[in-house]
Amino acid sequence: MNKHKLKDSGIEWIGEIPEDWGINRTKHFFTHHKDIVGENSNLFDRLALTLKGVIKRSKDDSKGLQPEAFNSYQILRKNDLVFKLIDLENVSTSRVGLCPFIEGIVSPAYIILTPNDKIYPKYGEYYYLSMWHREIFNHLGDDGVRSSLNVNDLLNIPILIINKEEQQKIAEFLDEKCSHIDSVLDKTKVSIEEYKKLKQAVITQAVTKGIRPNRPMKDSGITWIGKIPEDWRTVKLKYLSIEIGDGLHSTPNYDTEGNIYFINGNNIGAEALVFKSDTSRINEIEFAKYKQPIMNENTILITLNGATYGKTSYYNNEKILLGKSAGYITLKCKESKQFLRYYLQSTIAKTIMDLSLNGTTIANLSLTTLNNFLIIYPSIVEQQEIVSYLNAKCAEIDKLIEKKEQLISELETYKKSLIYEYVTGKKEVC
Repeated sequence: MNKHKLKDSGIEWIGEIPEDWGINRTKHFFTHHKDIVGENSNLFDRLALTLKGVIKRSKDDSKGLQPEAFNSYQILRKNDLVFKLIDLENVSTSRVGLCPFIEGIVSPAYIILTPNDKIYPKYGEYYYLSMWHREIFNHLGDDGVRSSLNVNDLLNIPILIINKEEQQKIAEFLDEKCSHIDSVLDKTKVSIEEYKKLKQAVITQAVTKGIRPNRPMKDSGITWIGKIPEDWRTVKLKYLSIEIGDGLHSTPNYDTEGNIYFINGNNIGAEALVFKSDTSRINEIEFAKYKQPIMNENTILITLNGATYGKTSYYNNEKILLGKSAGYITLKCKESKQFLRYYLQSTIAKTIMDLSLNGTTIANLSLTTLNNFLIIYPSIVEQQEIVSYLNAKCAEIDKLIEKKEQLISELETYKKSLIYEYVTGKKEVC
């Protein structure tokens, strides 16, 4: 509740504010600095802006491209706000964070603002976080969607005038509330990962040991597989398939009006292919230039490289052209694509993939690996039994995961709303 009367701020994305609050520009509360570290970079910790805020990061971090030297990096000090206001169309990266460390160095692409004595730094962070949550940064100005903001743009962003004591009260209240929400979010995310591990364990048990109780077992002859049912055998995937291959190793001529999707690994992973807004398209004339693989209702598509290698989807006769990171496995008509897809999700399959990866910087699952992929093979009748069992068990687990994911979505929405309502005065800290 808010005991104060509200007035229109005159700024659409801020909305109403308390009657005794005012508006000024960011430059009246912050100054910009860019202190290049130079040859002393070895004396400073490397810092980075992440979804978890400003954190320390190793200078030889294997994630992403690393500079040969850090001499061009800039110094970030405690209570500075650091902004990443490039590539604003990407909504999955953090845009602002408060430095909790005495000193460190950050990328020269960041913008650093130092607060003056009129602003409580943590309140400033929450205020600009709310702007990021509501995607305000990339809609500032009169020229529509912005891809980046410069220092001058940032310093001229409106910010609310509140006495510093009130700012501190709001920040401390939000610290407490957001800390509790974050704790629940973290526990929920851990729970989801545990359910995913349970699902993989259930799948692995079923596709390598079966679901029939009290049956004779034999040594598979493979260390990481162990014992398998006595009447099962091992067979290479190529003997179950009509054709195994990958997609186009060049770039086709795209057509935004085309009706055929150009598919790569990022479209694969769900039960069915996912066509995203940025999935490229081609037309029928372009499609006709390329030799088409043998794909039918018994085809499984598989991601061949990158972090998501080994992810699978069913092919459902969609109009598609495969790119080089998308592979396909077209099984003989008597084989069960459902059993194979479950098998490829098992821990055993993941181990086989991991042991055979090619590529120095990007993991690459080769066609040779797929052709020689070892399958623990029960009878077709038992495959159908296993598929029916796993369909039911996995549906139960997926439903639990879905509920957890819905809780995460609701909590994240509530957190964003909470920050916005308090930093703009629509709700008052009691």
